[in-house]
Amino acid sequence: MKKRDWTLGGGRPDGALVSESCIAQVEKLLRDSKVVFVKKLSRNDRSWSWGVGGTHQAGVYIPARERDSGFFPPLALKHRASHEAAIKETFFTSYWPQSGQTLESRLVHYTSKGEETHLTKLAKGTFAGLAPASYLLIGKLIDPGAAPKFRCVTVEASGDEAKFLEEELSLGPDFSCEIISPSQRTAERKKRQYSFLELVIKAFFEGRLAEFSRLHATIPKPDQMASKARAIYCERNNLRSLDPFALSAPGDVLREISRNVEWELFKDFQLKARSLQLVELVVGIGPEVPSIERVITAIVDGYQEIDALMLSASQQRKSRAGTSFENHIDQMLTDGKLPFQKQVVLTDLRRPDFILPSYRVFTDRHRGKSEALVLSAKTTLRERWKQVPSEIENCELFLATVDEQIAGNAVDHMKSLGITLVVPEKLMKSDVTEYHGHSNVIDFKTFFETEIRAARMPGWVKQGYCAPIF
Repeated sequence: MKKRDWTLGGGRPDGALVSESCIAQVEKLLRDSKVVFVKKLSRNDRSWSWGVGGTHQAGVYIPARERDSGFFPPLALKHRASHEAAIKETFFTSYWPQSGQTLESRLVHYTSKGEETHLTKLAKGTFAGLAPASYLLIGKLIDPGAAPKFRCVTVEASGDEAKFLEEELSLGPDFSCEIISPSQRTAERKKRQYSFLELVIKAFFEGRLAEFSRLHATIPKPDQMASKARAIYCERNNLRSLDPFALSAPGDVLREISRNVEWELFKDFQLKARSLQLVELVVGIGPEVPSIERVITAIVDGYQEIDALMLSASQQRKSRAGTSFENHIDQMLTDGKLPFQKQVVLTDLRRPDFILPSYRVFTDRHRGKSEALVLSAKTTLRERWKQVPSEIENCELFLATVDEQIAGNAVDHMKSLGITLVVPEKLMKSDVTEYHGHSNVIDFKTFFETEIRAARMPGWVKQGYCAPIF
């Protein structure tokens, strides 16, 4: 997949991508727009731009709710012969800063196909290299007395720009399509922070900031954070455990806990801890009220420390996800009473995430291939999945992930290396991902019921590695 690095500036009339910062484009669009249309693109929303046959869709599918919301110009009947089904359409000017193109885009509703509505005449080059689960972002710029202007940006799922967009607009893992007010989302996010801000200010003026900081200075360790998240999820859903054999969609549960519940917990803890560290660096925690001169001096003199603090916070956010996912799989295997060993160091320093049923069986040269398996866990794959085949030792290799962004050709490559992907049930069925139709992709339910309970448990029980599962 070609990595795109767009920056601001002049475009190309042929629609070729210019080398510019996409985050800057997204920031500008969100800042200038009262409302935005955001859609996580399906495979059909992207495949029309690939220049190959077989696609049945031109452009991006627009759901009826968003079509009729008032965001887009109203549809009008297209003049046709009386015997033909009605077609409704509208045209509007769209500007694509990534390619520098200004186009006359068309929104068309084919009434003979139910609610099917497509947005066509788009900047093809901005869609061609997108990974699965990328976004289309359209801003509606309102100028009193003039027709609305539409600015359009595609957002690569695997880049920092997607993470920025998701944070700015509070897009959860199951987000699909919505029309959003950026200023309203910002206000909602700030409102959640104000209660803590009031406590910080109160503690400062009462001379208790040092004591208050100590209460919030520690972010729970990864295993503690994961345990808190599971407790919250189980309470919300009236569950006693994460036994995978008792769950209708164990993969969806893993994804919800790691990508949603724990992520929100982590952000809350990090906001409190890191903001108080920043206050201490800039303002101090003493009882005296600092002067403006002192604050400015602290910012200038402490720039390197402030920069290091922000970098540390960013790195902490990135490293948390993988540990979280692995931790929850550990708990699910434990609650399912399955035999396994975690992070066992092999003789050549390889360290598979999970070996089932045990290291001893795994290294037994006389066992059959199906008697042991390796389960590797990676929240996001990128190119790291290429390291996983080295963990194979005469056994099946399963790679668990919650990553939406893997292209079909990469899945085929994994198959050639003997890797079976294990993904959440929702991602297996989703039209956003490219997992459907690949024989080496299964969901977590199939992994536990077929690959574990049906194929391996009888042998493990017979050998005394575990008790029967009913």
